[in-house]
Amino acid sequence: MANAIKTSMAGNPVYPVMFAIGACHLLNDTLQAVIPAMFPILEEERGLTFTQLGLIAFALNMVASVLQPVVGYISDKKPMPYALPLGMTSSFLGIAGLAFAPEYWMILVSVMFLGFGSAVFHPEGSRVSYMAAGSKRGLSQSIYQVGGNSGQALAPLISAFILVPLGQTGAALFLFVAALGIFILSKISRWYKEQLEQEKLQKVKKVLLSSLPEMTRKQIGIALTLLLIIIFARSFYVTNITSFYIFHLMEAYGLTIQQGQLYIFLFLGVGAAGTFFGGPLADKIGRKNVIVLSLAVPIPLALMLPYMPLYAVLLLLGLIGFFIMLSFSVTVVYAQELVPSKIGTMAGLTVGLAFGMGAIGGVVIGILMDSIGVYETMVVVSFLPLLGLVGLGLPKDRKIAAVK
Repeated sequence: MANAIKTSMAGNPVYPVMFAIGACHLLNDTLQAVIPAMFPILEEERGLTFTQLGLIAFALNMVASVLQPVVGYISDKKPMPYALPLGMTSSFLGIAGLAFAPEYWMILVSVMFLGFGSAVFHPEGSRVSYMAAGSKRGLSQSIYQVGGNSGQALAPLISAFILVPLGQTGAALFLFVAALGIFILSKISRWYKEQLEQEKLQKVKKVLLSSLPEMTRKQIGIALTLLLIIIFARSFYVTNITSFYIFHLMEAYGLTIQQGQLYIFLFLGVGAAGTFFGGPLADKIGRKNVIVLSLAVPIPLALMLPYMPLYAVLLLLGLIGFFIMLSFSVTVVYAQELVPSKIGTMAGLTVGLAFGMGAIGGVVIGILMDSIGVYETMVVVSFLPLLGLVGLGLPKDRKIAAVK
């Protein structure tokens, strides 16, 4: 472990930790993925309305959204290595409650436990990714984020092959996932603590070098606002596909739950690949360029999606998923470079906002589907990627040399 610490302090990446925290991100977001995966089951078994399903997504994501920047701010002042396994323990309790909740209100409470676990994990996990990255910040953040997006991509498969056959109680199988996460995060927390102790002994605090030009507080505020609009558009659209597009596939194309979930899996699986390539690509062509590319390319594809025959839907979903998730890790790094002294706060703000927009999106889309219909809602939501064009106004970054 001491060697790992010395390597990290020297500016070289600590790959075992990078991959371990990425794997834990996969486990954490797999637990989160159980929620949208359960929507068709809850609609069928419990007779919940689309609005009630939207409120479940709201309860999960809003708790995570509100608390993540708070956790990030606190950990910037006082890092909390052992918060990671404690957060996963909260998710363990949430999954246990979700599997056996007999009442709607108990489902809401259970997903709040999951939201709290996610709120603790994401800013602290991002900090571990940063600490282990050395000079490979884009790669490290991509490994970390692709773990999470891969976990989210499992939602359709969870629905099709576990929850459809077993029903609501099938969620209990994911207690094993949470237990594994607690075990690995306990090991990572020890490395995290040793890293902090090493920095304290050497009286050296790692400082993030920014690739952005020097800016005034007003310019930073404008750039952050533009970045948050981009995250809003992306998160709202992704929530629509992951949680509600299954109902469009069933209604418009006559697919079963299992068949429709395979289409959602394609969107998320290819999106996870996009997340992985986004970081290294940003290291080569610039973070702003990747952010703009990520939202500009999906615009015509998203606008066409509601009108396409089923065979074309498969292709469009794959392309939209790849490009729209290309900037997922890049927006986190970009925000951290805007305010390099607040690594945890910026990670919590950007990822937390993604959860928050997912929360609001879940409620709005559910209400729209109950009010104007499933197909009409898909048409309205297809215009969201247009908001991503505000990325053209972001300050342009420059390439910086790795510092040892």
